[in-house]
Amino acid sequence: MAVNFKLPEIYEGNGPVSLDAWENRRQEILDILRENVYGFSPKAPDKVTAQVVSEESVLANKAIQRSVNISFDTPGGVFTFPVVLTIPKHVEKPAVFLLINFSPNLPDKYYPQEEVVDAGYACARVYYQDITSDNNDMTNGLAGMYSAENRPDNGWGKISMWAFALSRVMDYLETLDEIDKEKVIVIGHSRLGKTALWTVAQDSRFAMACSNNAGCSGDALSRMNAQFDKAENINIIYNRFPFWFCKNYSKYIDNEEALPCDQHFLVGAIAPRPVAVGSADEDLWAYPASELECCRAASKIYERLGIHGLIYPEDAPLPELGSNLDGGNIAYHLRAGAHFLSRTDWNAYIRFADKKLK
Repeated sequence: MAVNFKLPEIYEGNGPVSLDAWENRRQEILDILRENVYGFSPKAPDKVTAQVVSEESVLANKAIQRSVNISFDTPGGVFTFPVVLTIPKHVEKPAVFLLINFSPNLPDKYYPQEEVVDAGYACARVYYQDITSDNNDMTNGLAGMYSAENRPDNGWGKISMWAFALSRVMDYLETLDEIDKEKVIVIGHSRLGKTALWTVAQDSRFAMACSNNAGCSGDALSRMNAQFDKAENINIIYNRFPFWFCKNYSKYIDNEEALPCDQHFLVGAIAPRPVAVGSADEDLWAYPASELECCRAASKIYERLGIHGLIYPEDAPLPELGSNLDGGNIAYHLRAGAHFLSRTDWNAYIRFADKKLK
């Protein structure tokens, strides 16, 4: 697919890149994204504690479900939020899908809990508004604990806050012997797909990211979205949801070319770990063609590290509906339908995780 804009380079030059050299550049990329898009988060707490609130056998006795309160110190006092962990009984040390979800319900329309367990995975669910509200109120939850109403122009927005909490869940998961702590996958949809990518990019303890219909400021190129009148762009997203981002992001309203990065920096910053991106053909707001192009652009660093990124011809159009391009370390699938985290999407992510982590 031809593009008529120039993207910033993830890594200058040509030829192979060593893991050490890439890690240095990756940290630079993360700081560029922090300064200009998502904001800088505070340092991780020294200690995270977990209190088991309840534990029961569920899903016809196939799994143990544990409700846990995660707590840590903040400048505003101890902050606590819940996570629900479901572990299959028939799998030794399963990999884990960590879902940040729009609902606290178990199961939920976005969360086919039993099907994930039947596929041999443990699953942890965090309700995002247990961390902080999805609005401009910077006084509640984690935002209030860090006095975010007084944040500087490069201070963290709520995507970074949700990501920060997911890393605290990882702190807890690392203490468990029942699961494979080296194989924790973060999954999210829409704004929470952006969160999943940002979480895994920053925290290398996570093994994989699954970003579903994340679109603008997630897994779609800002420069490309700006050229398509049916797609969300920085002007629209920042004016509707300024609290998701740092204040500096407003500099790039109708000024995408001035960005020192684009969203291929975010997807690429996960390299060499695998990442899966899901699109829907009716979701023009997220813009599937831009999501595919973002995967292509991010693939360049995977290739220079000596592994495949997205395996798909450079000049090919969008793949056929139902396609799963999951032969490399960046997977892309395109399904029929609208903006939604469907069973079709979950099956694509489970299949990719089977390939990469099992």
